[in-house]
Amino acid sequence: MILVVDSGSTKTDWIGIDKKGSVLFSTQTLGLNPQVLSSAIINERIINNFDLYQNRKKVSKLFFYGAGCGVASSINRIKKIFLEIFENAMLDIKEDTYAAVYSVSKPNTASIVCILGTGSNCTYFDGSNIEQRVISLGYVLMDEASGNFYGKQLLRSYYFNEMPKNYAMEFEKEFKLDPDTIKESIYRKENPNTYLATFAKFMIDRKDHPLMKEIIVKGLKRFIEHQILQFDDCKRVPIHFVGSIAFYLKNEIKQTLNTYGLSLGNVIQRPIDGLLKYHKTLLITS
Repeated sequence: MILVVDSGSTKTDWIGIDKKGSVLFSTQTLGLNPQVLSSAIINERIINNFDLYQNRKKVSKLFFYGAGCGVASSINRIKKIFLEIFENAMLDIKEDTYAAVYSVSKPNTASIVCILGTGSNCTYFDGSNIEQRVISLGYVLMDEASGNFYGKQLLRSYYFNEMPKNYAMEFEKEFKLDPDTIKESIYRKENPNTYLATFAKFMIDRKDHPLMKEIIVKGLKRFIEHQILQFDDCKRVPIHFVGSIAFYLKNEIKQTLNTYGLSLGNVIQRPIDGLLKYHKTLLITS
């Protein structure tokens, strides 16, 4: 059995296929980002899933594309965890930008591929190879235009009394906003980036309001200027987006890209379907 896995910080999609590419099972767990989770939590999230636990010894090859797997230390930690669970599997572990690229890009066609989900990232695909100009330092220092970035901006807007009173009242009804809860969730609990990203839906649901528009566009501009404009031919290639934030802010992304003379390509919410198609193609051609 071949296991194809796309893991973000919020959720992880798993699909088991046979050597002919037929789907044997699909399932979902919570995110497995090794930069914000302990090994024990990652292990627990996997073995507590019925499908994964039942099929763990049948897996001969595991392709894992994960948020937080851009550095060797994180890759090695994921490998160690997986080898204990999927003891018969050969592992191929890459960061989630590869999943994004494989799911939206055409072979032999240059493009820029961006992730806007719980976190954010950007990479250049020349048609066969991937080049990343900016190494992500995670949700504290980077992740512009991501769910956790926008969550931070909303909390700041609320606490700095910039949010309109009617929105502030709605914000209070929807979330626990006392300082102790917020600080405990950010500084002491697991997955602080995922916690911050939960606030982003509030902004998306009210994205036509001037304040929300301002927050959205500022985040997108920061992402474009710090990430996309790093690439010399960014105005000559399509720019694809993957992730929930990108999916729900597609129009805003297109409008903001246009102001920089950039062209929007494909936008998808979940890369797992395109990733499955990519691996089926590999099986056919191998």
